[in-house]
Order: sequence, then C-alpha cells, then structure tokens
Amino acid sequence: MFLATALAALLAATSMQKEGPSAPVVHIQAVHPKDVREQATVTQLQRLLQRYDLGPWIFTTEVRVDRSAIPHSHPVLTLHTRHLKDDDLLLSTFVHEELHWYLVEHPTETDAAIAEFKTRFPTTPVGFPRGSSDETGNYVHLLDIFLEWRADKLLLGELRARQTMEFWASDHYTWVYRTVLEHEREIGEIATRHGLLYPRLH
Repeated sequence: MFLATALAALLAATSMQKEGPSAPVVHIQAVHPKDVREQATVTQLQRLLQRYDLGPWIFTTEVRVDRSAIPHSHPVLTLHTRHLKDDDLLLSTFVHEELHWYLVEHPTETDAAIAEFKTRFPTTPVGFPRGSSDETGNYVHLLDIFLEWRADKLLLGELRARQTMEFWASDHYTWVYRTVLEHEREIGEIATRHGLLYPRLH
C-alpha cells in the first residue's frame, strides 16, 4: 500500500512534465536571425515546450526572442536572451507573459480584484526595481505573479519554484514578488473570489 501511494504521488508530481496531447503549437521567432543567443533561446524554449505540459498556460502562440527587449506580453509576446543558462527562469518568464494574456481576456474579474487590492495595499512603490511603472501595473502584477507562482509550483515543484520566486524578488518587481510570497493566501482568496484562480484543478 505504501509503495502504491508513493508511486501515485510521484506520478502526480511529474505529470506536468509531459507534453499535453492538445497543447497548441507555439511559433517562436528570433528577431535577429543571425544572433547566436537569440537562436539558442529559441531552441531552449522549444525544448521546454516539449518537456513540460504548458498547454494550460498558452493563450497566444506567437513568440519573439529579442536580445535587446525587456520581456513583455503585448502586442506580441517577446522574451530576451538573459536566461540561456537557467531553464526555470526562462520557463517562469514565458508563463508570466502568457498569463498577462489570460488577465486581458478577463477584464471585469481583473478590475474587481484590483479594487480589492487597492483597499488591502493602498500604497505601492512605483518604478524599477520595486514596482511597475504605475500603481495599476503593480495591482495587475499582484495577480499575474500570484498565478505565475502557482504555475511554477505545478510545473517545477515547490523547491525550484521557491528558488525562482526568491530570485525574482531580488531582481525586479521586488515589492510585488515579495508581497505575493508573504501574502499568498490572501491574494489567492481574492483571485478565487473573482473567478481568476487558474488553472482550476479537480
């Protein structure tokens, strides 16, 4: 019985590392085709898409890699070449930007959650490295980063996800990442209350 239980737990923990049969095809393009680091990042992301079942987190299938860009979600999801040596950081960045598309698809729910955040966190730091370019961006990122943290745990496991989040919490959006880590339950309750908990696991 113990072995069967342990095996079931192991299978559950690794299930997210298998490519889903219905995962959409992601088209990845280097902005500078002759740039070695951009091409290597394209290859790296393609490998991650094969290794992990990222289907639940793919909302746009057009991705660019630009050595000079700051990662962003719109109008085309764009990544940089900074994380060539760290798969977990690239994976987390990709999911983060995809989740912005998810929130854009749910504007009413997102606005309602932001209204609660404004009451709970009435002042937020604006500007790099602690926050976004404005307070609204900080509130949006509380949601996005909470969902990123949730995704990282499902994909990478608790330890690697924590290491990734701790890195971000000292790198950029530092207040936002730290706030998500310290108030995970509360932010999760707000996300759940407004129908934004994603993916919904059964």
